[in-house]
Amino acid sequence: MSTATTPDFFPGYAVPAGEYAAAPPPRTSRTRLVLTWIVAIGVIAGALLWMSAKIAKPPVRYICPPDCGRPPTGTPVEINPRFTAADGAFSVSYPAPSSAYRITTRPNGVTAEFTAGDGGTLQLFSEPAAGRAPRDIAKTLVDSTFPDTRTAYEIPNAMVGYQSGYGEVADCWPQGANSSYLRMRVIVMVAVKDDLALVAAAVGPYHQFGPDFGFGKPSGANLQIALDMGKYVNSFAWRGDPPR
Repeated sequence: MSTATTPDFFPGYAVPAGEYAAAPPPRTSRTRLVLTWIVAIGVIAGALLWMSAKIAKPPVRYICPPDCGRPPTGTPVEINPRFTAADGAFSVSYPAPSSAYRITTRPNGVTAEFTAGDGGTLQLFSEPAAGRAPRDIAKTLVDSTFPDTRTAYEIPNAMVGYQSGYGEVADCWPQGANSSYLRMRVIVMVAVKDDLALVAAAVGPYHQFGPDFGFGKPSGANLQIALDMGKYVNSFAWRGDPPR
């Protein structure tokens, strides 16, 4: 049997006459395969991002103040009792009567006397705004109740019942029974809506917050009853407000 010329790609191998050598199957380079996968993944990822952008709604952005968001719209779970004014103009949560609080109510609000710890008094009430701004109402209340106070600072972005208002922290030094002067801290927060002012006020002995007292974090409140005050301030609701 004669032999054909040896092909260049298999030197030294003789192909029988009348037969042929098949070319090796084409091979894809590793670099090309990787690039193909990268392109495919990129196309799929781009499609998913496009679908996500079409489906997802952008988050609601607030400029605070004046628009500082709204409380949750779900039905709240009420743990504390709730006071409603005789005329239904407003309502507010207040501490449950217990060994720590002595509660008294009036037609326009609630007074909670804190009988534990440093003591103090928390008042949650209303009064006609009569066209006055929250700051003017707060100043009048402080000056009429504690005429010799000295303002410590104004509370930034103060809110009452999720309504922008005014807040102030002040100090006074009434003379005690033993002729010594005791530093007292006063906190007043006011907001106005529908010409009705809602007021949260607290007073008690000054007690500097630190690692061993208060929140455990730096704070300018320095009043023990203030630790329990916050949850009642924004429980205020004017007539027609959503429940909270």
